[in-house]
Amino acid sequence: MRSRQLNVEGVVEFIPKIHEDQRGSFVSPFTGEALAAHVGRESFPAAQLSYSTSQRGTVRGVHFTQCPPGMAKFVCCLSGELQDFVVDLRTGSPTFGRCDTTVLSGTTMRALYIPPGVGHGFAALCDGTVMSYMMSGTYAPTYELALSPLDPDLALPLPDGVDLLLSERDRLAPTLKELDERGLLPDYDVARRIDAAR
Repeated sequence: MRSRQLNVEGVVEFIPKIHEDQRGSFVSPFTGEALAAHVGRESFPAAQLSYSTSQRGTVRGVHFTQCPPGMAKFVCCLSGELQDFVVDLRTGSPTFGRCDTTVLSGTTMRALYIPPGVGHGFAALCDGTVMSYMMSGTYAPTYELALSPLDPDLALPLPDGVDLLLSERDRLAPTLKELDERGLLPDYDVARRIDAAR
């Protein structure tokens, strides 16, 4: 499996080999060996596995969990195609405020490891896009926050020529500057300690 470090510290994209024959295909977007090479451990402490299905133009995120408790994610697109984006929300991080993006699809089965304190979101590029989320913690609304995907300072690569579909929560979410002013952003050192302890 190939991999590459994104421009947000700690976020890794995994590019698996797809085995195909007359029956179809077989792929492993997650392996402990690949995770260990970049994150320093062979297992992902999965506490919850979730899926979302989205229509073209749907924007989900940018979502993150307060630290503590913090939550790491391992995400993969199972069907369809999406523009995935990550935002470093950890104050004190060497890449604080930086965004990066990649296309995930059911064809390539690329996956991302996203450490605690990094915001995650995506825009579905076709109908019936299915996203898989393996998470190191269970969803607890009390600790879940959102950053506006429409924040002009982020300039996220949202699709053109289509009406964007956002939840009310994401449509009304604060900007990065507003979250910072309210003291709601995770601390880099705290987020790293949480990730290392799992």
